[in-house]
Amino acid sequence: MSREIARRDFLKAAAAGAAGLAAASVLGGAAAFAEDAPEAGKPFEGKKKFAGVGSVRMVTDDIVYVGVSDRRIELFENVYPIPRGVAYNSYVLLDEKTVLIDTVDRSVTGQFFENLTAALDGRALDYLVVNHMEPDHSSAISEVLVRYPNAQVVCTKAAAAILNQFFACDITDRAILVGEGDTLRVGRHTLSFVMAPMVHWPEVMMTFDTETGILFSADAFGSFGALNGNLFADEVDFEKDWLPDARRYYCNIVGKYGPQVQAVLKKAAGVPIQMLCPTHGPVWRRDLSWILEKYDLWSSYTPEEKAVMVVYGSVYGGTESAANALAAQLSRGGVADVAVYDVSKTHVSELIAEAFRCSHIVLASITYNMGIFTPMKNFLLDLEAHNLQNRAFAIVENGSWSPASGRLMREIVGRLTDCSIVGDTVTIRSSPGKGDSDALQQLADAVSASLLDAGEVLDAEKAPAAKKWICKVCGYVYEGDEVPEDYVCPICGAGKAAFEEG
Repeated sequence: MSREIARRDFLKAAAAGAAGLAAASVLGGAAAFAEDAPEAGKPFEGKKKFAGVGSVRMVTDDIVYVGVSDRRIELFENVYPIPRGVAYNSYVLLDEKTVLIDTVDRSVTGQFFENLTAALDGRALDYLVVNHMEPDHSSAISEVLVRYPNAQVVCTKAAAAILNQFFACDITDRAILVGEGDTLRVGRHTLSFVMAPMVHWPEVMMTFDTETGILFSADAFGSFGALNGNLFADEVDFEKDWLPDARRYYCNIVGKYGPQVQAVLKKAAGVPIQMLCPTHGPVWRRDLSWILEKYDLWSSYTPEEKAVMVVYGSVYGGTESAANALAAQLSRGGVADVAVYDVSKTHVSELIAEAFRCSHIVLASITYNMGIFTPMKNFLLDLEAHNLQNRAFAIVENGSWSPASGRLMREIVGRLTDCSIVGDTVTIRSSPGKGDSDALQQLADAVSASLLDAGEVLDAEKAPAAKKWICKVCGYVYEGDEVPEDYVCPICGAGKAAFEEG
């Protein structure tokens, strides 16, 4: 009994402490934790006792980074391995009005609210801008609204509906619903809102600060990986240490929505962007053209490099031997960039990213239960789901008594837009023999010729590209010669009249 009473007293004390922290945030903010008042223009100097002071970074003189990195998380969206963790980026604009741009995942809200309280330095929060409602950016919204009861929420109509779904809260009286080109003046800064539907949710928008040229770009231009003190991309060796995770992030999270990303890039080309502030990964303040070019390649499904990836699915080693032999023959033929992957041991997110990087893909699979080896089939279906296009494939199959994987792999490749088959399918019986070496050499020669633009693509199996029709309301893409008269957009419910050819 005494133990239960003690437990209740502890819970009451904890609740009181949480309420007190919330009150301090609203009434006194970081000043309640500070010993000395800061000098003008140096908002965080003199803050000796508040933990958030050490974690924030100044993006500009009056824009503060209040995001948090999570190194404990193992799977992003419970799917993608992220051994380097991830950063949840959030920003505060300090002007005549204060603006919080996006929040963080629930796993790091403690540090986030310390950072936010330090950044506001006792000021009230006037606006919360919600660029994207996915929970890794919105989990803290409900608590923000409790701590700052006078803050108005700036978001799209679609975001407001999703917010209510997640938090069952009515923001009608405190919502400012914005559309393409709408603006919000908060002092010397004016925020302009850029709609980015289906990049990669239908409610997504970006926020452009016309004063500084900063684009708060939601998930665009983000990356897996925790920030290790360095906030800006030019403070790290991005190409060496970050590009693989940035590519894997884009291709797996956003890759399916290339047409929508292309539409946003066209908008960006007409805006004087000086800095990119994404919701994951480093901030871009220099060499913006470099990352913009990567996004242009990825979103147009243009191979990033003339390279060959060899993906094999093997049980007893025969198919693996054939894949290794083919890779060696490619190298002897002058192909400098060859990457070989065991489909059973390499996470599919890595394979998807490599498929977006490489121009040529060799698929080598055993026949398994009269079909494609399960991990290989899953990889191919994932390629299809991510809308991969404009690639050349080569096929190697293995079957001890009834090879079938080659034909079935060709069928899936045939469904991909503007993809072709190079060379003849090589069929292995159990393990490669002397005759198979010649067939593999011929396939390597065909791939090398295609890669180097020195020969014809053989046995092309291209289907004519379907027309694309883009919903003007939400950005959903319908593929077909014409949009049916009775068609209804599965995302926003708009009819045929809302679609235009993209």
